[in-house]
Amino acid sequence: MSDDLQRLEEWAGALMAKVQPAQRRQLVRQVANDLRREHARLIAQQVAPDGTPYPARKNRKELRGKSGRIKRQKAAMFNKLRTNAYLQVQADANQASIGFFGKVARIARVHHEGLQDQVAPSGPSYKYPARPLLGFTDADISALRRILLEHCSN
Repeated sequence: MSDDLQRLEEWAGALMAKVQPAQRRQLVRQVANDLRREHARLIAQQVAPDGTPYPARKNRKELRGKSGRIKRQKAAMFNKLRTNAYLQVQADANQASIGFFGKVARIARVHHEGLQDQVAPSGPSYKYPARPLLGFTDADISALRRILLEHCSN
């Protein structure tokens, strides 16, 4: 996969050198937003970038909170993380970054890499299973090529 990314970078670099800085900035932002939208869709589907489903949540023994209420058991993971407020795009004329920035980056990293962390500030520690949130797929690379070719043909 890294050889494909290297070849894509060389190919796209030659095309991008011919584009004016203002157009390049617009194109880079468009590509980054498309990738962000695709990764948000994958997170909503609870699927890793390689297509494998996320490991299921650990079953909670205590489903009851206050008397008479039952907590939702099948809530999707990472509902807030996939929103624009947390899954952010940072772009300029030369590069784009898609990811989690600030305090939420630590939480995303723990889940992405499957690290050990505390469940609550003064709670027990738990080793989370790896649930990859971001990554390049072959579909992403082909989408990048398509967007660049469409832009150059206009």
